[in-house]
Order: sequence, then structure tokens, then C-alpha cells
Amino acid sequence: MLTGLLAGLLAVGLAGSLWASPVKTWKVGTDPTFPPFEYRDKTTNQITGFDIDLIEAIGRQAGRRIELVALPFDGVIPALQSGTIDAAISAMTITADRARAIDFSRPYFQAGQAIVVRENGPAINGLEDLKGRRIAVQIGTTGALKASEVPDARVSSFDSTPLALQELANGNADAVVSDIPAILYAIDQANLTGLRISGEHLSSEYYGIATRQGSPVLASVNEALATLFSNGEYAALYRRWFGAEPPVLPEVAPGLEANRSAQKGLDLQLLLVNLLKGAAITLLLTVLSFSFGLAGGIGLAMLLQAPWPLAHRLCRVYIEFFRGTPMLVQLFLIYFGLPALLQSLQLPFTIDRMPAAVTALSLNVAAYLSETLRSGIESIDRGQWEAADALGFSPLERMRFVIAPQAIRRVIPPLANEFITLIKDTSLAAVIGFDELFRQGQLMVATTYRAFEIYIAVALVYLVMTTTASLLFKRLERRLRLPA
Repeated sequence: MLTGLLAGLLAVGLAGSLWASPVKTWKVGTDPTFPPFEYRDKTTNQITGFDIDLIEAIGRQAGRRIELVALPFDGVIPALQSGTIDAAISAMTITADRARAIDFSRPYFQAGQAIVVRENGPAINGLEDLKGRRIAVQIGTTGALKASEVPDARVSSFDSTPLALQELANGNADAVVSDIPAILYAIDQANLTGLRISGEHLSSEYYGIATRQGSPVLASVNEALATLFSNGEYAALYRRWFGAEPPVLPEVAPGLEANRSAQKGLDLQLLLVNLLKGAAITLLLTVLSFSFGLAGGIGLAMLLQAPWPLAHRLCRVYIEFFRGTPMLVQLFLIYFGLPALLQSLQLPFTIDRMPAAVTALSLNVAAYLSETLRSGIESIDRGQWEAADALGFSPLERMRFVIAPQAIRRVIPPLANEFITLIKDTSLAAVIGFDELFRQGQLMVATTYRAFEIYIAVALVYLVMTTTASLLFKRLERRLRLPA
């Protein structure tokens, strides 16, 4: 009994000590769209890359488990500021502007920016040659910052460097500005032919691991990095990923401390101008897409009423495809996939983002509105149809003078819902570089790091637009309402 009691007390003591001092977990944010630093493995779908191996090694040195959190690059700094994550490793260049909002570890990688052009494109050897040209960049990167400094350049922002390079390959951009290792890896892995790095490297810069300002995590990260540099583990990791010896890295990024100052305030006038510009584009997209979608929906609804079985089946295939696949996928298919496919067949074809966005949104809206209109038409009592036939109306006259006027009154509320939904869905056009309302907010967050204030402003602008649309449709509904 004494032996059993001692064993029980020992087990309780060990359990208590383990409960009292668990291994702490660091939540580390990363954007897994920037190979070879961080990306999803094609076979396992796990996030991997040089940065991932490095942060795992840092975690082992610091005695911490690493929990990776996938985030878009422009959302990494807001996540740090809000405390959602403890640290971030995402090939993030150490800059004075970013250092006003977050803290950086000592540099762990030396990189640089370069310009990519098509082999048969215009002669471009430096930023000065990009004046007035179309530049594709990844949003929130130092490449995007450099492109924004080019006079009269038309800069399109994408969520990843491979998408920016695809934009260039499709002929919709004259150049891409991005990090050299990511450029080389993306071109090689995606088999993007006809692209080359032009001119000299634009800069030499350093990546750092980011933490929230004043976070105790920073000291542990720096201590672990110093150990990895000294014991040769970092060098082995670098050789494995890049096949070369690592350069000597400074303890502090050059010029960082001299240029670091208090965080900049938010320029309210610039915010208002950008949001109004984005709202105008959003409304234009909505009106055009809804108009074309309504015309297509009417055509589909009429075909569904016609006595043609083949037409019925074709309409059903169309409706099920566009209602059953995400609009985001449809945008990618039309803007990126279709030009890439036709060019691979030696057919020169490009499509601008405005026609691509309107086409994708209109095709999607037509599928939904066709069902709304069909249900409205079929909700009319059959006696109305028979009465029109008895009066000698043709099928077209019956629809125009008897059925359609009654059906329209019944479908105004669902049409209003679709219009309001479309206002919000236009934000998806941001993925193809469209600077609509949501993208304008993203671009400002990427440079000011004031996520809460800017996204609240964006939400309020959307609210004003959707509320106005709702009131206008209610007024239309009252005007079309039959007298009692």
C-alpha cells in the first residue's frame, strides 16, 4: 500500500509540473504564396519553404512550438498589431516605414528587387524606363512601393508574385517588380516562358522576422537566430534551399535606426479621395454587370419557357455551372486561364481587366436572375395565361402585356437583393488587380498599417451604397404596386 501511495503521489506531482509549465506555442503568420520562402507543397498541401524551416529551427532553439497561420501578405502587419499572431515570417523586407508599426529581428536573409519583362517586350533597364508603363506587383511588398514611385506608371496590385508574373506573360503588363529569389523560383516552377530579368538589380535589402512592438518574443527570436548563425545550422539550411554559401549578415539592417521615427498619422483627405475613387469603380462594375446580367437572365428565362427540350438542357447546364462554382474561380478562368490557354495554342489573345470583370460578374448574375425571373413568371396564375390565349394574344404578346408586368412586380425584392449582393461581390475583382473600393482600402493599409480605421471607412462606404440601393428599389416597388 505504501509503495502504491508513493507511486500515485509521484504521478500526481509529475502531472502537476507538466500542467504548470507547458511548452508555449508561438502563432507565426506567413503568406504561403511566395516560393521558395513560403508556399504549399503540391503533394502534402503543407506550408513549407526556407522561411518555414528557419522558424521551426528558431522554435526548437527557443523551446517553443510553432503554429503557422496563413495570411495574405497585406494582412500580416494588422494581425501583429491586433495580437492575433505572436510573430511573422514572410520574406518581409525591413524598412523604416514598417518599423514604425512593428519590430523586426536582426536580418536573416539578404535579397534585392529586380524588374522582369517579356523577351519580346520594350527595352527596360531601370525604374526610369518604366515611366508611363504598366507595372504588375504583389500588394504590400517593397516592389509595390518602388513601382508607386515611378511617374505616370499604371500599377496593378495582385495577391501574389506568380499572379503578377502571369499578368506579364499574358501581355497585360509591361513589367513586374519583385524580389529576385521569388521571381526566379516562380518562373522556373510555373514554366513561364518568354520572361527575363532586365537590367541591374534595383536594390539590396534584408528580410526580418516581425513581432508586435514591445513584444518579449523578439528577444527570444534574436537569441535563437544568433545561435543558428554561430552553430552552422543556418548555413546548412541556406545551402539546402539555395545551393550556395550564405552572405555575412549585419545585426541591424543598414539605415533602419537612422530613419526610424514616430508612426505617421492617417491622411484623411487622401483616404476620402481614394475611397470615393474606389466607390465609383465599384458602382460602375455593379451597374454594368447587373444590366448585362439582367438581359442574359431574361433571355435564359424565356428559353426555359419555350417548348424546346434541347434549349432547356443547355440553359440548365449554364445555370448549374455558374451557380455551382465560385465567382472567384470564374474571374480567374476568364482573366488568367483563357489568355494562357489560347496563347499556349499560339493564338495571340489578351483581355483587359474591365471586360474580364464585367463578363465574369454578368455571366454569374445572369444564372441567378434567370431562376428568379423564371419563378416570377411561373407564379402567375394559369388562368391569366388561358385568358390571354382566349383573347387571341400571340405567345410574345401574352408575355409582354399580361404575364411580364405581373411577374416584374413580384420579383422586384429578389432583384434588389441580387443588386445589393453584387455591390459587395465586386470586391472579388481585386484579385485581378482591379482598384475598386476594397482594393483601395487594402492599398492604403499596405502603406499606412492603419487597418482598423481604414477598413471601418471602407465598410461605411459599402453600407451607404447598399442602403441607397435598397431605398431606391423600395421606391420602385411602391410605384409598381397595384392599387388596392
